[in-house]
Amino acid sequence: MSHHGHILVVDDERSMREFLEIFFQREGYKVTTAPGVDEAEVCLENDDIDIVITDMQMPRRGGLELLDAARELSPDTAVVVITAYASTDSAIAAMREGAYDYITKPFKVDEIRLVVEKALEKKQLAVENELLKSQLKSHVGHPTIIGNSRGIREVFDLIAQVAATRTSVLIAGESGTGKELVARALHDQSERCAMPFVALNCGAIPENLLESELFGHVKGAFTGAVDEKKGLFEVAHGGTLFLDEIVELSLGLQVKLLRAIQEKTIRRVGGTSDICVDVRLLSASNRDLELAVAQGDFRNDLFYRLNVIQISLPALRERREDIPLLMRHFLKKISSDVGRKMESVSEEAMKKLMAYDYPGNVRELENIVERAVALSRANEIEMDALPPNVLDTRPLASAQVIPAEGVKLEALLDEYERTLLGEALRLAGGVKKDAARLLGISFRSFRYRLEKLEVEGASWRAIRSEYLGS
Repeated sequence: MSHHGHILVVDDERSMREFLEIFFQREGYKVTTAPGVDEAEVCLENDDIDIVITDMQMPRRGGLELLDAARELSPDTAVVVITAYASTDSAIAAMREGAYDYITKPFKVDEIRLVVEKALEKKQLAVENELLKSQLKSHVGHPTIIGNSRGIREVFDLIAQVAATRTSVLIAGESGTGKELVARALHDQSERCAMPFVALNCGAIPENLLESELFGHVKGAFTGAVDEKKGLFEVAHGGTLFLDEIVELSLGLQVKLLRAIQEKTIRRVGGTSDICVDVRLLSASNRDLELAVAQGDFRNDLFYRLNVIQISLPALRERREDIPLLMRHFLKKISSDVGRKMESVSEEAMKKLMAYDYPGNVRELENIVERAVALSRANEIEMDALPPNVLDTRPLASAQVIPAEGVKLEALLDEYERTLLGEALRLAGGVKKDAARLLGISFRSFRYRLEKLEVEGASWRAIRSEYLGS
């Protein structure tokens, strides 16, 4: 039997070393064993080791120290850690330091076999694609993420560090900041780049259909299930599954998602058998997930599974120096799409664009540019092509002055809320779910606020007419 690769097993327990040595030799691997980190370092210096399997807790020097040594002595070697602690805190720490994966004791031999196979595939693919990756890295930044500010450069650095790992990544940021673009960049720079990238907005699917969308269903599972259907976990097998607005999942579905992550298996709605899936899970939220955990809306154990690494996207108002770069990008793209040659933005218009706060972030800026290109009569965007909310950039504090006789605060706040709801609807093209995301509230909260306005006499029809012109 030919060797599949060279494995180094590091464990202070002789019985565990011998068990793993016999098991992987029967699988066709070359196996070397070491009782501790010192001996393992010698092997890493002198041999070509593909995979290290190491216990986390060992006398004197543990798995984290071996991980550091492997990263220095043999950067291409994948490290798999084994921990006996159910909390997995130390294993998650190892993942953050660059470990390929972790396994908790007691483990099934099928589980460790699959992890090692995938780790070896990763290394072999990296070697085969070395030339291609070097060509990709010669390009500056990311073709779909535009910016040169400090905040966005930090995002680029994090993407480069974690893209090649299997680590779960939570992408945080306001609506419109580009969370899906980051997820795609992580996928495109990973060993899974040739496999599917599947994205799902959890807030855009009715709750009663979401389980079927994620896990699939068997024929006859419910009314309307006339055929068998694969879920997105199966569709993304071997690749990446990106779950946007994950905080919108019900607590019941959160339990099933946690099981899928832990067991690496799913069960279709109405099905009786488990299906193995190999998926890297990326998730995103425009709400504070830690706050959602504290409020009981999100499971603590699922949060820690998803939040191994967090990438936080800055709001556009926090990186204003990127606005001219983004403007040029959108001008070129939109002008090409509509067949017009728009070359520049007037100095006065650019000042207004730089001063605006962009509650809808980069997505809103793109909409503003699209509107301006459509309305401009020359090949330069002038002030008259900008929407009224961009032209009126007075701070909120100065927009209201309290007269000597006082104000009616509730009425004032109600009117301001009505204005914000209407403006969000305008930016979202009348789509209520998108308008809710622009305001950082749930769709249910947005609908409640609209219903409250109906009761108070400001009908939805009137708001739509005022802000959407229909």
